[in-house]
Amino acid sequence: MKIIVDDKIPYIREALSGITHDTLYIKGADISAEDVREADALIVRTRTRCDRRLLEGSKVRFVATATIGIDHLDTDYLDRAGIRWMNCPGCNAASVGQYIETALISMKRDFGFDTAKATLGIVGYGHVGHEVKKVAEKMGMNILVNDPFLDDDTLVTLNEICRKADIITFHVPLTYDGTHPTFHLANSRFMNDIGQRGVTIINTSRGGVIDEKTLLHAMDDGIVAHAIIDTWEGEPNINPELLRRAYIATPHIAGYSADGKVNADNMVIEALCKFFGMDNPGKITPPQLPAGFHYNGDPLELYNPLYDSQLLKAHPEAFEEQRGNYHLRREKC
Repeated sequence: MKIIVDDKIPYIREALSGITHDTLYIKGADISAEDVREADALIVRTRTRCDRRLLEGSKVRFVATATIGIDHLDTDYLDRAGIRWMNCPGCNAASVGQYIETALISMKRDFGFDTAKATLGIVGYGHVGHEVKKVAEKMGMNILVNDPFLDDDTLVTLNEICRKADIITFHVPLTYDGTHPTFHLANSRFMNDIGQRGVTIINTSRGGVIDEKTLLHAMDDGIVAHAIIDTWEGEPNINPELLRRAYIATPHIAGYSADGKVNADNMVIEALCKFFGMDNPGKITPPQLPAGFHYNGDPLELYNPLYDSQLLKAHPEAFEEQRGNYHLRREKC
């Protein structure tokens, strides 16, 4: 059995070695049709476009992405070709929740932001949206949630979030069609609905959800006071002006805790073994924090997003390197 794997997926190698000795690790963006031609399975992240061009004529029967998002998978083609595919919904929801929590704590420290008097607008109420709501509840925030795909009387319209929320955070997939496409969901109309209130915009979903040129204009006009950007249009070639002006700017790592990565690894291994009828080699566990680390209860001691932001602002050309060689981050001790 031959498996091609994105070489930046952490913690998975030992488990895969218990399944097969024919495993090839390749940079995700460089995986080619020639590489996968004789492979039985493909394990990727967002940088590998899995479509006809990559997979036609190959032996691949199973494609797994160790991510929540699937916009890099041509699922229509995979279904037509009879290739089983899977993603990892919810794997890093708590990790993104940690990112949002520590970003809000940083705002409180740096700007005197009073979370107990603030309203958080959550756009998208899947696994991550639910986790972010828990964080906001713990911080005493008023919460508004929008998700047009859910039949829930407690949810509100996007316009109400624009009019009432002090912070708006996006947790939606990137879609271009259907009844509620999310590409450039935060567009000029969206910003105009906010008005000149000086809100904070957070994007940890996908870069294309926000029209970044419109966001910069909104910052010029006082509509948006602060931007916290983890996902960018055109990654890894990101907008230098938005990078400069964003309060927190990170290289698509909001969900990159070791805990979230291990969750994804275990979901992939379980699905792979089930599909091919093999024994699971066992659960992967995340590495421990250094022995000298002592946690005193401040979430910023476990993770401070401004550390990642400083790195990216200093070296934006290293976006992929910072993302691919991410430091050890735990959600808990």
